[in-house]
Amino acid sequence: MAITWDPAQYSRFADDRARPFFELVDRVRVSRPHRVVDLGCGPGNLTATLAQRWPGARVLGIDSSAEMVEAATPSDRLSFELGDINAFQAHPDVDVLISNAALQWVPGHLELLRRWAEALPSGAWMAWQVPGNFQAASHLRLLDLARSARWSDQLADVPRFDRPVLPATEYANLLLDGGWSADAWETTYQHVLQGPDAVLEWVRGTTLGPIKAVLGPHEFDEFESQYAELLREAYPPRPGGTLYPFRRIFAVGRKF
Repeated sequence: MAITWDPAQYSRFADDRARPFFELVDRVRVSRPHRVVDLGCGPGNLTATLAQRWPGARVLGIDSSAEMVEAATPSDRLSFELGDINAFQAHPDVDVLISNAALQWVPGHLELLRRWAEALPSGAWMAWQVPGNFQAASHLRLLDLARSARWSDQLADVPRFDRPVLPATEYANLLLDGGWSADAWETTYQHVLQGPDAVLEWVRGTTLGPIKAVLGPHEFDEFESQYAELLREAYPPRPGGTLYPFRRIFAVGRKF
């Protein structure tokens, strides 16, 4: 199943999406790394801030979406590659490894994290953030609709929407067991989104991608219309915008 990602759609609500990235990177307390890798870099706008933060570092962004990589803007010390997170090898020359809102798409990412933790050198930093919102109404209503009689046959092979991510404690244990320091936490953001069908616009940039990859255009419009009704019930608009609580899980460590 080939999922086509839309960089422009993903970049809507850019400030809300960017805040967890900056809060994650703020906990990476290294002053002069030489090589920084951002796995699941998307359109590269946040990856570019890593090159600004560490002006002596070579920064590489990797993403599995050709559309996202094409939208990214390289510079002298900033480059981008098309690649699969599963295939990434954490070579000893990497000082900082970051993954923001990407590992939830990777089945068995805990084993990947263990592998990277073992391969990275002493003094390296690793930091990741994953959504922990899979029990929210936005995701549960989507799962219920996909399992309904109308859609269950066509969407039987679509990846589940209650993707397994772990609580902060488990990620902290992984770091500690591997000989790393551990700084792990959870935050629930209370996003106030503007515009009509605001939550639908949010998930169009992420969660609806696998659905759109499977259904034809007319069927997808029908599915999205049904889903929009469910979202309006779950997230009614208010005078100042639509409140969308979103839980995220963070982990940062340095190898001893």
